Amino acid sequence: MNRRAFMKTLAGGALAIGLNSGLGPLPSKSLRAQGFPDLVATKGTDLTAMFDRSLEALGGLGQFVKNGQTVLIKPNMAWAVDPAGAANTNPGLLSHIVKNVLNLGAKKVYVFDNTCDNWADAYRVSGLEKSAQEAGATVAPANTESYFQKVVIPGETTLKEIQYHELYLEADVILNVPILKHHGGARMTAAMKNLMGAVWDRRPLHRNGLDETIPELLLYKKPTLNIIDASRIMVSGGPRGHGDSQYLASQMMIVSQDPVAADSAAARLLETAGLKAPKYIEEAARIGMGAADLNSLNIQRLTA
Repeated sequence: MNRRAFMKTLAGGALAIGLNSGLGPLPSKSLRAQGFPDLVATKGTDLTAMFDRSLEALGGLGQFVKNGQTVLIKPNMAWAVDPAGAANTNPGLLSHIVKNVLNLGAKKVYVFDNTCDNWADAYRVSGLEKSAQEAGATVAPANTESYFQKVVIPGETTLKEIQYHELYLEADVILNVPILKHHGGARMTAAMKNLMGAVWDRRPLHRNGLDETIPELLLYKKPTLNIIDASRIMVSGGPRGHGDSQYLASQMMIVSQDPVAADSAAARLLETAGLKAPKYIEEAARIGMGAADLNSLNIQRLTA
């Protein structure tokens, strides 16, 4: 899809930049106040069943998605790698989420990623473009700077400004759906790291240190919900993987509104494979973006 065709799909063409900053769209009453857990960790062998069980424990997907809203589902589809390589979000899981969102009456569902491999190849080879489109989502490009809008990061930050994809800025709801895996530079890819695929120029993040800058991506606008596929974890050779990469069959899914808590739980899984937790988790907690201490949270552990 070229930019002209894509822009015709945007209602009115105007972005409410800045109006959705902060924590992002939340249920009318906090989940904890309603008696729901802060984080759900579900074990199973069927990702769609694990998703359904996890969301049931949080009161249903309708807690987060309302009729008539515009929803962005942000997977990891950065790599032109077959789904078996576990470098990208699972296509079946993405399809299932799209269908569930549309069944709740979402006005529009978008999917995109600013890829590392050639964007057309990554979209196609990952299987995510096809699965999202067949489920009813619009798969948007993110391959040129013209799709991105500059915003100022609030507070005393290392990053002073960043260019977010316009769909990230305008979405009523953001469902962040990464796959958990090893990362050679950041140690781990999960909820927070996946947001690097929503920005244009990632060089300032690398230049100023990923541990310091990844948490700052949350300061302008957080995802509404984080859904981490940790069913088959690449524990070496990440983030793209290669023939000698090793894997851990943890058969887990982690779901939380809090991306810091979600990443802290994900890091526990990587620690079983001898990998250290990334420092950016504690840094994100320090600047008030969420809870890194899992002992302070109401966690529900389930089996699907």
